Amino acid sequence: MNLSSKLLGIVAVFKDPYHLLRAAGEAQRRQFKHCDAFTPYPVHGLDKLLGIKRSLIPWVTLVFGLAGCLGGLGLQIWTSAVAWPLNIGGKPFLSIPAFIPITFECTVLLGGLATFAALLMFCRLPNYHTRALDKEITNDAFALYISAKEEGFREGDVREFLEKSGAYEIKMVE
Repeated sequence: MNLSSKLLGIVAVFKDPYHLLRAAGEAQRRQFKHCDAFTPYPVHGLDKLLGIKRSLIPWVTLVFGLAGCLGGLGLQIWTSAVAWPLNIGGKPFLSIPAFIPITFECTVLLGGLATFAALLMFCRLPNYHTRALDKEITNDAFALYISAKEEGFREGDVREFLEKSGAYEIKMVE
């Protein structure tokens, strides 16, 4: 790694996903672990090449959705059958069909709020220190970012394999 400059990494811009996948495969072969890709749409197989694991957000949504469901139903059962039992028109104290709309709403509310919070947390947002890498990224271009912190990172070698992979533009991020 070149210590004289404050090089953070290299961004290679590609015109199509095929060349991006080639470059990501080469980065995986070199055992680079801090790579990231920017694409205008999901590219099949890219997550596997970059070593990106499945998100935990669906599990957070499930857990908090179930908590909302049980909490909403439990609160209604407790208030109408235990704390304030009122006999109104002969309706039973424990009337499950009447509790379904509120139970559903509590499930959706807690699941949705937890999903939003988990997304912000897992994506480390807001990130005020992000720099725009290229104006065309996620518009009609594909990019691969390789951090200079990678073990075995040598600027010349990385530039060379990115050029061979079909990058039409290579930028240094400082």
